[in-house]
Amino acid sequence: MKRAFQNLAVPAVLIAVGISIPQQVLGQQQPSDLQIAQLEIGVFIDSKGRRVYYDLNTDKILRIEETPRQRNNGVRVVPQKTAPANRIAAPRQVDRAPLDNSALQPQSPPASDPVQSMEPQQPTQVAALPRPDLPSLRTHRDIAKLQILLDRTGLSPGVIDGQVGSNVRKALLAALEKTGNDFGSFTAQQIDQELESTGGPAFIDYIIGPDDLEGPFAPSIPVDYALKAKLPAMAFTSPAEMLAERFHMDQSYLRKLNPDANFNQIGEKLTVANPGNALISAIVRIEADKAAKQVRAYDSTNKLVTAYPSTIGSAATPSPSGTVTIERIALNPNYTYNPKVNFTQGTNRTVLTIPPGPNGPVGSVWLALSKPTYGIHGTPEPGRIGKTNSHGCIRLTNWDAEELAAMVEVGVSVEFLE
Repeated sequence: MKRAFQNLAVPAVLIAVGISIPQQVLGQQQPSDLQIAQLEIGVFIDSKGRRVYYDLNTDKILRIEETPRQRNNGVRVVPQKTAPANRIAAPRQVDRAPLDNSALQPQSPPASDPVQSMEPQQPTQVAALPRPDLPSLRTHRDIAKLQILLDRTGLSPGVIDGQVGSNVRKALLAALEKTGNDFGSFTAQQIDQELESTGGPAFIDYIIGPDDLEGPFAPSIPVDYALKAKLPAMAFTSPAEMLAERFHMDQSYLRKLNPDANFNQIGEKLTVANPGNALISAIVRIEADKAAKQVRAYDSTNKLVTAYPSTIGSAATPSPSGTVTIERIALNPNYTYNPKVNFTQGTNRTVLTIPPGPNGPVGSVWLALSKPTYGIHGTPEPGRIGKTNSHGCIRLTNWDAEELAAMVEVGVSVEFLE
């Protein structure tokens, strides 16, 4: 069980920003105290003085409480509340058994981080959440431009989707540390000027060519690991998925920008994001911040080089504590499933080798850590980074994992921050 209500201090910025809750959310059945206690909870005060609880992983509104407004020298003060002790389970450590040698072959990451069930997820109704005050960014294109600027600066917003969420908020804070610029206060015109000086327009035209349609593409990616193991590769399932990942975009946003496009047609002109080139630097240490769900990497002068949104462990299978090191770097790895090591997937009871590919359980990169069975890796679901849990490892988008892999060497330290 995750710690609930462990930090209900309400930042002043959240109180200052007027947030209105859609009526359709107010009419929904609200979860019980027990259900809320099992989640990671965020809280803010809306413009009517109500206390609003939301799930930090999904951004879903959970409960709205009427709270009397108290004032102290013109500042709204909200009484603090903590959950009863019996609702909070103490965190536990999980010591995983080391893999046998057969599971540690080159280019084959251990079965350490099974991707959570890839069954289709039920849509989640998401209400407006507290976010940086971005008064000049009124359209999805304006917000996407900010995401692209952050990406070029080396501070990943995750998928470019034209929305302000937790991953963008984290990237804005990292940008302030790295550059001294508060990009969240920039006007749309100022963002355009920054984009011009860092690589040109935020969006460019792209013509689909023969290479984009060659594939091979997988008709679909099954959930069952035994069926995955029978496929020749964990390939993209369509040109649209491949192009979205190439340009760091959410696939649905790529389609939104190109509503009439035929992604299977040579010569089709698309509008795509222009995130710029991958960073080039030498990383000497990495921080994996469990609470912030962010990976930060530093150079030899202790200067922040990059920051990535990440999924780091869960209450059931927490990530390690302390400091470990990178022991091996594998690009385009296959995946060894061993039910005797960590977990059992479905009815599969035998060791399986799942072929390489961006839609494999560890995506396109595996950075093995000195703690057996743990690593930093990619994902087949970039849009869920920072929103879900992992089985102990550090999960990044494939493009962020590939960029990081090019900047580290064996021996680089990885410190887990609680």
